[in-house]
Parts: sequence; structure tokens; C-alpha cells
Amino acid sequence: MNRITPILTSGSRLTLSVKRWFTHIEHKLEEAGRVGDPPLRKVAAVVVVQNPYAGQSVDDLTPMIDASEELGVFVSKIAVDAMGGYAVQSYGKGGIVGLDGEQEHANALVTSKFAEPLRKATGGGQAWISSYTKRAAPGVTIDIPLAHKDALYVRSHYDGMSLNLPDAPLADEIAVIVCLANRGRIGARVGGLQAHQAKGDGLY
Repeated sequence: MNRITPILTSGSRLTLSVKRWFTHIEHKLEEAGRVGDPPLRKVAAVVVVQNPYAGQSVDDLTPMIDASEELGVFVSKIAVDAMGGYAVQSYGKGGIVGLDGEQEHANALVTSKFAEPLRKATGGGQAWISSYTKRAAPGVTIDIPLAHKDALYVRSHYDGMSLNLPDAPLADEIAVIVCLANRGRIGARVGGLQAHQAKGDGLY
């Protein structure tokens, strides 16, 4: 699969050309002498696409937002596959736009239209999905926040992933990122709502 070509509601087409994708997997067995049972598995799926609006000033980003839905399906599958069978408890998203684009271009690709396929792929998360975007050159580091997918007030799951993209995004590209985790921090003990107590209403 190397092209994503959704049909927009306006009847026009916007093609997002996928340049490359990769995954980052962290599988942590222990933290400060505390053994994780189960281990903490965090994954990031990064899909780099051509920025169709690089070098342009475009007021209406609706075509890009609409195109992000199929992109969400694509990157979510990569991320869930990388979990290796572990059930997803936390998620986060983000993006980096190259220097010929605007930060708003990355934001257009990670709105709720992009996020709904992620919710479905992870079992129907109820919580708001934490996100972060920036404009930068290749080699930048980005911190993608993680939180419980069904209840934001579960403190044990406040976490994140730090990613370094050595060759992305180029000036006319956008790197779109999804991060997942199977549990909270190993050794989490700052109180508050516990994951097993969550009602799954998005907050509690």
C-alpha cells in the first residue's frame, strides 16, 4: 500500500502519497528493580507522507482533514500490529511537518477524523487522545504524550514516548505518529483513580 486516495465530500480528490513508514518498540521488563507483570510495551508507528500544501498558503484545509481518515486506518494497523498481541490501554498521537509547511498542516492530519479509526483499532477508546505537533527539520526529537484510552484521570497511565526521526520529515513532508501502550508505568504509585476502577466515560 503506497497511496491513500479518499474521495472528499466536495467531489474533489486529495492524494496523500506515503513515502515511508517505520515502528519503534520499547519492551520494558523492570523499572528501578520493580518487575512489570505484564511488561510495559510501548510502540510508535510513524508514517511519512508528502505534504500536498508545502510552500503554499491554503485557507481551507478540509481536503487534508478528510484525507486523514484513511491515513488513520493505515497507521493504526501498523501500530496495533507492533503491539504483538498485547491489549492496548493507552494511546497518543502527533506529527511533525517539514520546514516548507505549517504546523497547521500536521494538525489537519491528526484531528478527530484521523482519530476515530485509531479508537476502533484499539477497542473503542472513550477518552480524548493526547497529541502534540511541531514544525521542524529532520533529526528532531518529539515527545508524544500517552494517557489511558478510556479514562483521562487514571494517573498511572500518564506517560509518553520520545522519538527521534533521523531522516524525516524532509521540507515537503509530514511525519504522522501514533503511540500505544499496554499498561501504565511500572511502579506507578501516586494514587488517584486506578485503571480497574475506570468507568470508561472518557474521564473517570
